[in-house]
Order: sequence, then C-alpha cells, then structure tokens
Amino acid sequence: MDHQYFENPILRGFYPDPSICRVGDDYYLVTSSFVYYPGLPIFHSKDLVNWKQIGHGIHRTTQLDYKNCETSLGLWAPTIRYHKGRFYIINTFVSEGREARRDNYIITAEKPEGPWSDPVFVAGADGIDSSLFFDDDGRVWYAGNCIIPYDQQEYEGHHAIYLCELDPETFQIIGEKKIIWNGNRTASKWIEAPHIYKKDGFYYLIVAEGGTFTNHSVMMARAKEIDGHYEICPRNPIVSHRHLSLMHPISVVGHADIVETQNGEWWMVLLGVRPYEGINYNLGRETFLAPIIWDEDGWIRLDTPHGLIQEKERRPNLPAHPFPAKKERDDFDGDLDLVWNTVHPWSTEFFSWTERRGHLRIYLQPEVIHEICTPAFVGRRQQHKKFEASCLMEFEPKADNEEAGLVLLSDDRFNYIFVAGQKGEEYVVRLYKTESGKNVLISEVKGVFSKTVILTISATDLEYNFFYQKPGDEKTLLAANQKASLLSSTVNEGFTGTYIGMYGSSNHKESDNYADFNWFDYKALT
Repeated sequence: MDHQYFENPILRGFYPDPSICRVGDDYYLVTSSFVYYPGLPIFHSKDLVNWKQIGHGIHRTTQLDYKNCETSLGLWAPTIRYHKGRFYIINTFVSEGREARRDNYIITAEKPEGPWSDPVFVAGADGIDSSLFFDDDGRVWYAGNCIIPYDQQEYEGHHAIYLCELDPETFQIIGEKKIIWNGNRTASKWIEAPHIYKKDGFYYLIVAEGGTFTNHSVMMARAKEIDGHYEICPRNPIVSHRHLSLMHPISVVGHADIVETQNGEWWMVLLGVRPYEGINYNLGRETFLAPIIWDEDGWIRLDTPHGLIQEKERRPNLPAHPFPAKKERDDFDGDLDLVWNTVHPWSTEFFSWTERRGHLRIYLQPEVIHEICTPAFVGRRQQHKKFEASCLMEFEPKADNEEAGLVLLSDDRFNYIFVAGQKGEEYVVRLYKTESGKNVLISEVKGVFSKTVILTISATDLEYNFFYQKPGDEKTLLAANQKASLLSSTVNEGFTGTYIGMYGSSNHKESDNYADFNWFDYKALT
C-alpha cells in the first residue's frame, strides 16, 4: 500500500450529495438517503480519507412521515454545519414527484452521532438542496434552489438559486426571498446544490448544474455582500467530466462541498459514478474527494493533473487515522449495525435481533417488494462491482404463498428476488426478476432444502449469479448470467443505487410466520 495516496471513492456505493464540516480536528459528512431508513447517514473522519459511520440524522420512525414515497423521492441532498456547539442538518423532503412539492426542514444535535431533534419545517421554503450559512454578525442565511415559474421559464430546466434570512431560534424566514443566481445568466439547466462560504472579503457561492447525469458540473460565483450581485466565475465549470467519455472510470461528477483543514489545505467532496459497459452503474452515485486550491485571481480550481477527479489521489496533509475494517460476516450478535436499512420507516416492526440472540428474525408481511410499500426487507448497499453475498437462513414455510430469502433491489420496478418457499409438500428455491414493474419467475428447483439453506449471490461487472446449498454441501447454481444492468441507475432513471438484503413475504396474505437469518456475509471480489 502506498501511504502517500488514497483510492477514490472515499465512500463506496450509494452515498450521493455529500456535505462536510470540520470541528477542530474532526470531520463530519452526511449524504442523501432517499426512502431508506434510518435516513441521512452521518460519518466521522480524522484524515478525510478513512470514514466511519456514527449515526443517522433521521433515526426515529416518529421524526418524519415518508408517505410511502417511491424510491427516488424522500430525503434529498442534506447539508451539515456546526455553529457554536451545535450541529445542524438542513434537508429537502420530496414526496409528491420530482418536480412537485418540496418541504425543507432543519434538525439539530449536540453530538453528531445524535440524538437528532424532530424536524422543524421552514414555511415557504420551496425548492431542493437547501443549505445554511452562519455569518460573523450572527445572522443565519438559507440558500436553496427554486424552479422558475412555468410562464417565465426560458428553457427546460430553468431554475435559480435564492437566498433568505432565517430567525436563528425558530428557523423561519425573515423578510423577502431574493434570487441571487438566475440560471439564465449562465444558460444553466437544473442549477442546484448551493453552498455559501466566506473568504478574503467575499461570499462565495458554489452550485451544481446540468443535472446529475451527463452534463453534471460544479460552478461558482462571488459577491462582496451576501445578498448582493454575484459575479460569475469566468472559468466555470470549475469541475466537470462532461467533456470526457461517459465511460471514463469516474463520470458524472458534481454536487460539491468544500472544507479547510486545520493545516490550511482545502478539499472538496463531491459525487460521481463508476460506469461499466453501456454507461451503466449499479453502485449509484458515490462520494469522492479531491484537493482544491484558491488561485491568484481568487477562484477555486482542482489541484489535480488535468483538472480531473482521480481514482488514485495524494493524501491530505493530515495524520492517517484508519478505523478497524468491517467484518465480512454479520452474526447479528449485538445491536444492528448502522449499515442496515429498511425501505421507509415501519409502522409495524417486522424484524428483531433480540427475539433470538445471534439471529436476525424477519416476520413475513403481506407486502411484496415489487410494489411501492414498506416490505419486510433489511438491506445494505452494494459497494463493489464484484462481490459475493450469502446468508444462512432457517425457514419453515407454512403455505405456498410464504417465502423468504435475499433480494437485489434497485427499486420496486427493477429487482431480483431469490427466495425459498414451498410448493405443495415440497420445499423450493426460486429466482424472480422484476423488470419495468413486471415480475416473472426465472428459475425454480424443488426438494433442495429442509428448513435450513444457504443462499449466495455473486456478481461480476456485468452479471449476477445465484447459488443455493445445504450447510456442509457444495454450492449449486440456480441461475447464471443474470444481467446486472437490470439494476442500473441508468435503466431505472433513478437516484439511488443497488441494495442487497434479507426479505420475507406472505404475498398479500396475513401470516404469523418468520425467517431467522443466522448470519450474512458480504465480501468484495477482485
């Protein structure tokens, strides 16, 4: 290992829209989570390279009503900031369509790991990607994106960035909202993700534009007064890979936040994707890190060769601070790890790691994962193009409609459902594929387990393979060469990445049955 360099991304898998802050020698980062719960994962680092998850901003089912949102709605683009002993996260909740209602709220905590407060919604704050700025004079400012009224739009994606002052106690808007960057000034489409910084007598505004795919980029402007006229950076975009092939190893970069280290260096976190054949990416938008420099003219540029985000990058001038590596196997012998999520918060708790110690018990629910719902699913992100995941499951189906096992999930419209069940008097293992909302049986084999079975999914860049076995036996292939691209964000036109996890369903019928998962393995393959 070359200790002078690190490998991007710093957060692998579906961790998009990163926001960062520093408190002394400690760094904290939060990302989007959309409909997954707990929401808004929070990470800690000492060196900007090694990160450990320490909590979630939304971690109580009573904090926020997800309203049964489809997968790419929910909790978008948070910003994390620290001010006078308190942490703040501001976030947009999107529940009625991507271009419809957006509700912006603020949560606070004394410690970054939580507990976090209940949300305080900012009345009248429309748009997405809200951000907070605490000025030296004690005033608190809100920056957000807004859609230009339809009768005034000059082109598709005509958006703007607006600014308003907030009451520091109530978090409600004081005075008028003011547009400080109309997208038509730069012919920008979907201008969003504003962050404000103060340096050398200027207020700097960094934004994303171009949409979060082909033309994604980072732009900036500055003004002498926070609500004044913003001068556009003449070198915009300051970061983009849109001039490169979409099959470049790192593509679609944008949506940035910056931080100064205690040693005076400046670094940028931003999202990007790692595509494979067909401009597909199953891992979702990931978090990358890059050095930046303030040039002589007072504008930022990437301090990298050719101005690109690199797979291998020099380390910050900070003491290395690695955390213990996560174990490949989760034995469910303690509190449930922060890596695990459900789809939506649950109203009826459908899982337990205390009912039977050393096992994760999933109670079968009538909901099915190929519909918009809160299924009995506990999953984690796919973080590598090549991986192997497996579980040891104990399950005695009582009826033909009951099944449990593993799911690879892009959303309700695109997934693989790999489950054990029964057919008449025989146990069966099945693989279903859901494509464009249509669920079909791919493969089925009878008489292959009695109560206990090991299910395994292995992945290459292009394919998933599905195996089953009795404990002590060799693996048997159920289905090979299933297209990975089925779960690509390009295919579903979504904002999330692939999840893999444990699942149980009674398929629209009531059941008191359950499946016990003794362990779950996830390991990267080279």
